[in-house]
Amino acid sequence: MLFSSIPFLFYFLPPVLLLYFLTPDRWKNLTLLLSSLVFYGWGEPRFLLFMLASIAQGYAFGRLMERYPRHKRLFLALSAVLSLGLLGYCKYAGFFLRTLGALTGLSLPALQIALPIGISFYTFQVLSYVVDVYRGTVPPQRNLLQLATYVAMFPQLIAGPIVRYADIAPELTRRRHTLTDAAAGARRFVVGLGKKVLIANVLYELMSAFLQSTQPSVLFTWLYAVACALQIYFDFSGYSDMAIGLGRIMGFRFAENFNYPFISGSLTEFWRRWHISLGSWFRDYVYIPLGGSRVRLGRWVLNLLVVWGLTGLWHGAAWTFVLWGLYFAVFLLLEKLFLGRLLRRLPVLRHVYVLTAALFSFVLFDASSLSAAIGAAGSMLGLGHLPMWDGGTLYYLHSYAPVLLAAAVGSTPLPAVLCRRMAAGRAGRVLDALEPIALLALLAVCTAFLVSGSANPFLYFRF
Repeated sequence: MLFSSIPFLFYFLPPVLLLYFLTPDRWKNLTLLLSSLVFYGWGEPRFLLFMLASIAQGYAFGRLMERYPRHKRLFLALSAVLSLGLLGYCKYAGFFLRTLGALTGLSLPALQIALPIGISFYTFQVLSYVVDVYRGTVPPQRNLLQLATYVAMFPQLIAGPIVRYADIAPELTRRRHTLTDAAAGARRFVVGLGKKVLIANVLYELMSAFLQSTQPSVLFTWLYAVACALQIYFDFSGYSDMAIGLGRIMGFRFAENFNYPFISGSLTEFWRRWHISLGSWFRDYVYIPLGGSRVRLGRWVLNLLVVWGLTGLWHGAAWTFVLWGLYFAVFLLLEKLFLGRLLRRLPVLRHVYVLTAALFSFVLFDASSLSAAIGAAGSMLGLGHLPMWDGGTLYYLHSYAPVLLAAAVGSTPLPAVLCRRMAAGRAGRVLDALEPIALLALLAVCTAFLVSGSANPFLYFRF
């Protein structure tokens, strides 16, 4: 069930929120857990078994570490094997068999394994909890209901952000519910819904038009690259906004997941602003344990390649994703060695560099195959004797110019800065009065788009 769907917005969410706030505080976790299980099992109830098994083993090994501290390393290894084994079987078994067959020439069976929605997200949450218990960062949770609520809560279950147990452990035990928080959460949710439905979904139509074209021009390929980067950003950041908003309504404070990455002055900064919860997870649970940057140059390069190869692989079981991760690893390596110092002296060109590198990266990210990625990148460079533009390109540029402009401006802090300045001035009271009306109007427009059957994909479902 998508947040940006009629069943969720009008059949699931209203009764769940009503029941949640009518429930006494001591039963709110149970209400949230049961509603989350319904949410997750809506389409494929059998996938509930995978998530419940992951929760059970995380809980069991956390308790065993507490009871038998001398063997906690063994329990950590067993939990990691189970978590990663389940993820590897569901998500990567077919990919590895195809790769092995291509390398050896063997005729191996083609596995068709349905991917449980959100398994990459809840697996990382269980892993981080068990590792933190092993490190002594958090005490093991003795209440299975609270741990299950942490892993399964529907606001962040299928698409993150990847919430650390340590960050919300106090709120699992006791949390405040205020009208101010509920209003702020509702505002964040509706704005995220607008980003997803009115910008990301419309840009997806432009991307689809390019992929269906038989003879794209150079300009059309660049238009596709821009639409792709902005679509992925608004798709995922919009969904993160909705998750953060729902959590706020229910008394949880989830960390931010995006911070205007396209204004970055380097790709290192870009990744501090993009999918923040994933980047910090790999930093704390993979990169630093490997030695981080406090090792010899050769080992540091290896650490960087491993982390970014895994980051790419986390996004999907295909070599295009692995190469996408390694693509960023090379740039981050160069920035650390010498390019970063150069970029600091070039205030304008560094932003051009970031945007150009990002556009090529998202073409690779969205490609169905490596050959398709190479073909699109070649078209952007003017290779292949393609025309610079044609009538079809100009038609799409004219048709989608408003949403492209809105997306470009919306990916910067400018709208938020203007709203804060207006709110602090004399117009603040007027804006406060008009805000509920504007949010209801935005919700109505989004609903109209969804009812009309407009494209409503969500790429992070495959993760």
